[in-house]
Amino acid sequence: MTDHAHPESVVVVGAGQGGYQTAASLRERGYQGCITLISAEDALPYERPPLSKAYLKGEADEAMLWLRPATYYVRQSIDLVAGTVTNIDPAARSVRLADGSTYDYGHLVLATGATPRTLDVPGKELRGVHTLRTAQDAVVLQASLAGARRAVVVGAGFIGLEFAAVAREAGVEVTVVEALDRPLARVVSAPTAEHFTRLHRSNGTELLFGQGVKALHGDARSGVSSVELADGSRLPADLVLIGVGVTPRTELAAAAGLPVNGGITVDAQLRTDDPHISAIGDCAAFPQVRSGNRFRLESVQNAVGHAQSVAERLAGTPRAYDELPWFWSDQFATTVQIAGFNEGHESEVVLGDDPDAFSVLLFRGKDLQAVESVNRPTDHLAARRLLTQGATLTPEEASAPGFSLREYLRSLAGRGTEAPVPL
Repeated sequence: MTDHAHPESVVVVGAGQGGYQTAASLRERGYQGCITLISAEDALPYERPPLSKAYLKGEADEAMLWLRPATYYVRQSIDLVAGTVTNIDPAARSVRLADGSTYDYGHLVLATGATPRTLDVPGKELRGVHTLRTAQDAVVLQASLAGARRAVVVGAGFIGLEFAAVAREAGVEVTVVEALDRPLARVVSAPTAEHFTRLHRSNGTELLFGQGVKALHGDARSGVSSVELADGSRLPADLVLIGVGVTPRTELAAAAGLPVNGGITVDAQLRTDDPHISAIGDCAAFPQVRSGNRFRLESVQNAVGHAQSVAERLAGTPRAYDELPWFWSDQFATTVQIAGFNEGHESEVVLGDDPDAFSVLLFRGKDLQAVESVNRPTDHLAARRLLTQGATLTPEEASAPGFSLREYLRSLAGRGTEAPVPL
């Protein structure tokens, strides 16, 4: 069939949130063909967000992370395979695993995710130096945290700050080292970043900005003992978490001759140049419908949305992926929720007088791009509705005294321009 719908078999490489959701959504849409879900981890598919929060705190065990119990995959006739895919043969439409086994596919979905970046400095291999991506990473990190007195976090992104919050709540001394001039510099506005600087410092975390790491010191017996900064100063540490971002896992795609540019290149329906291969989630570079720019997103929402879109296409109802991005992070008693995607804003409007509960509206010209809400969940829901509908809102309107996102949506509904807003 020219639209490549209803393939006889689907192989999914990667059993994270996107891989699992692809298999589950195919069955939900009545797909009757063979589904093989290949996981590089010898574990049931699980949620990753709790790894840096509830799991590290001991508030969630392995079974609580599972997306589904083992019986689900049996009932749904999803063949869950533990193994590492080493090769894709597009001509034969098959994948080969490290153990030599092969699986033929009518359609292949690459949900290979990403791998944490490490520091290219002396001492990076010392015991007590961690990254956090997998459940096994979290197991090892949790054990290390239990015996730690001083932790250094390299990188003030979401993973680094979430871990820092957990470590401080556990009574560990924490220093966060960030090369840029503020936390979350690539993902949030200055007002939101300033809030998280205050939040972490008020909870006893030391934050060092504009600092790089020169070396990690220690020995093979005792593990890491200090972090040497670019200026020559040293921070004592018996635990180091490296949180400097991730690299998309594109090696399989590149070796198979598929275009790769900051991620596996796909079109608006998540198809690669090979009509029998799709890519989703953290590894996929896809066109943003609103701007036309191509980028990757690392979020549960994006992985789930990609998976559902591909499943719909393979089940015979193709559509362009155009879902609004949204994200969240929990740190201490604070939750930040972000709706939309900031591709370089030009102005900001802050809603709310409480320094611990506010929203920042980000505009490019007269267009609202994204909304960051700190401890204001109602604003977040309204922002998602507003951005999804494509309703217009100017910086001047948002700056009016007493402006409310919820009331603005209600006024649109009252004018008959939008559906009623259940907020």
